[in-house]
Amino acid sequence: MYQIVSATVGDIGHSAMSPYSTPKRKRVGRPSRKLIASTAVGFILVLAAIVAWCYYSASLHKADLLTTEHLDLNKHGYVIRNQAGVVILRMQFRSGTLDLDSCSKEGKIINCDKSNSGNINFFIQTVKPKDTVTCYRVRWDEMEERRLVEHAMSCGGSHWYGGAETWSQHWPIAVKGQRSPEPFIAGDIYSNHQAFGGILERYWLSSNATAIKINDSVPFHLGWDEANKTLLFQSRYDKSPYRSDPGQSHYVTLSYRVCVGLDITSIHKYMVRRYFNKPNKVPSEAVFRYPIWSTRALAEVNQEAFLKYASDIQKHDFNCSHLELYDGYTSDYGDFEFDTMKFPNASAMFQKLCADGFQVTLWTHPFVNYNSVNFGFGVERGLFVRAPGGQLPALVHWWNGIAGILDFTNTETRDWYASNLQALKNKYGVASFKFDAGETSYLPLDFSTFIPLHDPSTFTRRYTEMAIPFSDRAELRSGYQSQNISCFFRIMDRGSVWGYDLGIKSIIPTVLTISILGYQFILPDIVGGNSHTDRTGGLPDRELYIRWLELSAFMPAMTFSLPPWLYDDEVVNIARKFTALHESLVAPRVLELAGEVLYTGDPIIRPLWWIATDDEVAYNIDSQFLIGDDLLVAPVLEPGKQERDIYLPAGRWRSYKGEYFDKGPIHLTDYPVDLDEVAYFVWSG
Repeated sequence: MYQIVSATVGDIGHSAMSPYSTPKRKRVGRPSRKLIASTAVGFILVLAAIVAWCYYSASLHKADLLTTEHLDLNKHGYVIRNQAGVVILRMQFRSGTLDLDSCSKEGKIINCDKSNSGNINFFIQTVKPKDTVTCYRVRWDEMEERRLVEHAMSCGGSHWYGGAETWSQHWPIAVKGQRSPEPFIAGDIYSNHQAFGGILERYWLSSNATAIKINDSVPFHLGWDEANKTLLFQSRYDKSPYRSDPGQSHYVTLSYRVCVGLDITSIHKYMVRRYFNKPNKVPSEAVFRYPIWSTRALAEVNQEAFLKYASDIQKHDFNCSHLELYDGYTSDYGDFEFDTMKFPNASAMFQKLCADGFQVTLWTHPFVNYNSVNFGFGVERGLFVRAPGGQLPALVHWWNGIAGILDFTNTETRDWYASNLQALKNKYGVASFKFDAGETSYLPLDFSTFIPLHDPSTFTRRYTEMAIPFSDRAELRSGYQSQNISCFFRIMDRGSVWGYDLGIKSIIPTVLTISILGYQFILPDIVGGNSHTDRTGGLPDRELYIRWLELSAFMPAMTFSLPPWLYDDEVVNIARKFTALHESLVAPRVLELAGEVLYTGDPIIRPLWWIATDDEVAYNIDSQFLIGDDLLVAPVLEPGKQERDIYLPAGRWRSYKGEYFDKGPIHLTDYPVDLDEVAYFVWSG
């Protein structure tokens, strides 16, 4: 029998036709085992490829989840890009990293509920309030007690402005050295150079058209690191003057808003209109036009000296918005009546001054010294900030002694303080008051108030509110969320020195800073600085005094204390020239802009970049400024100089000498400016 089998080409022949025989069973040898092994390996590789693909797909999905509207989130932080795809903000999470597996995305909100430290509530929400602005709401809630939250914002690659007055003020902000986060509260930088200043807001602005505002409810601490070029935003209650709500857990939240616009000016305008308080009226026109004359620098303050000071102002043909009687007119600090030894007939004095055309304001403060007749009354009625857990006042040390500090969260305290000021106004015809101090740093570390203060800077806010009934000519030196107090805000006392450390060079950076923070009715402190209280002693340097009064003439308002006639006739003539120039050139522009502030909040004194947002040079100019958009001022701030370098942004400018410059932007090198001159330029189209 024959069996027909498939044959390959070489099988055709005798063997292919061989008789059928039962095939022998072969043993499974090594080649077959290799085949099985190969199959298994192939299966494993295919499985691994499938797992890898699934993981890759999941990663792509997760990456999509953590991206929204120009923002990319990772476990260490996030970055924000502008419309062109350029990174404009980097934020690092320093107190913990996100567990990305706990994150989800719903619409334009990314949520995460775990970090490497435990449970949290984290979200970033993208909102677009207008076509040209995109904002990102960021919030990190720690769900376990006594943890802190810290984010580090990179300052590299852009210029930043805002925050607070500082002892050594620079424009833009200069991040120098390393500082652990400290409570961001109003402080007296004259007595404590490391403090934040008396006027501050939780707001920063970048040349990258980025603005950031920390929420009011955050127990906010600020630090920095020069090596890494970062600002440190921290939220905590431990070892801090901030207090959580009584009876609630000490859970900590860091929340803030980042907004991005087309350019720095437009995003600042948006933030101010959306988030800042604004004054409801323009204060006294006379203060914008004519100088304030303060007795602060007088060697002795009494009735005779005060009347002579007023007489000398008129004798030397100077105008005066009002006289300011500073310090020393009461027997003890905390009294509200004139010292009859120094002022034997205060009523007659006021009548004489009124007849001569003078308005008078008085100096006041929130302290009642322990030797004042009002101290015992204040203790009895509970008018003071108290020590924790008791009714005794928490005594504080200020520059004029040991005192109780009035508790302005208490309605009775506010009424008592206001009634005493009103009584002075009614009895003597006092025009208003200079409200000194008010910084939160004067509160003791541990304190108790009638209404608990979760944010100690609320104390500053409550104090500034006491100026409201007298706001037409009132003056404050501290402010927190106080932009709607329609009075004048004075920058901190300056020393009679050249330089940035509370010297003449710090005036423009400080005025620009508090303007960006929403305070526009600005007093630049007394002409010549405070030589009577600082290390210099005697009269300020003559040249410094002249350059100071020239700079002050281009500020919203001027204040003299050391009068120019203490020098010589040339100084008196220069002072007359610039007080007249202030009245004729500066005041009309300032008053027009002051009216606009009520609706816009825009600065009166503006940085050069306000009109040159794409000009990198303009972002670093700290010795020039604009009044509105059309008057550029470049004072001399260096000793021994009668020339200076000036930068004119693009446009056509006419100098005070009648020259025209229309090739801008342009550097004018060694531009001549005599001792009795200030270089200024008017925009001419």
